[in-house]
Amino acid sequence: MKTIFTEPQINLTIQRLAHQVLENHPGLEDTVIIGMQPRGIYLSDKIVGELSRQILPGKLNYGKLDITFYRDDVRKQLHVPNKTDINFSIENKQVVLIDDVLYTGRTIRAALDALLDFGRPAKVELCVLIDRRFSRQLPIQPDYAGKVIDALITQKVIVQWKEKDPLTQVIITE
Repeated sequence: MKTIFTEPQINLTIQRLAHQVLENHPGLEDTVIIGMQPRGIYLSDKIVGELSRQILPGKLNYGKLDITFYRDDVRKQLHVPNKTDINFSIENKQVVLIDDVLYTGRTIRAALDALLDFGRPAKVELCVLIDRRFSRQLPIQPDYAGKVIDALITQKVIVQWKEKDPLTQVIITE
C-alpha cells in the first residue's frame, strides 16, 4: 500500500476543482452539481462547500445520484441501492457530474443513463478526483481531474474520506 495523495493535497485540489468549475460556469446559473453515490458524494459535498463560499447561498442546485440499477454488472449479484436525492429538473441545464475515481468509464455510462430520468441536460461535464487514464473500456474522459495516475490493471486505487475512513487520503494497493 502506498499513499499517493495526502489530505492537504486533496484539500488544495478540491479548491482548484471548484475554481475551475466556477470559471466555466460563472455564477452557476443554469448549472447543477450531481454527486455520485456512494463515494463520489464525499468529493461533491466538499466541492459544493467551496462553491457555496464563492456565490450567493441558494443559487446552487445540488443533487446526489444512485446508479445501482443502471449498472451493467447488476446481474451478477444483489446490490443494495443508495439514495438518489435530485429534487429539481436537469432539463436544458449544464450538469457537472462528480465522482471520486474514473476507471473503466462504466460507472459514468450508467450515471448518464440514470440522469435522463431527471430531464435532458444541455451538457454534462465530468469532475473526478482521480483519473486512471489508461484503464478505459468506454470513450469517457473527465473535464476536470484532480490527479491523473497511471496504475496497473492489478492495482487498486482507493480514495478514503475521514467522514467514513480513518484518514482522508488516496492509496494504491497491489
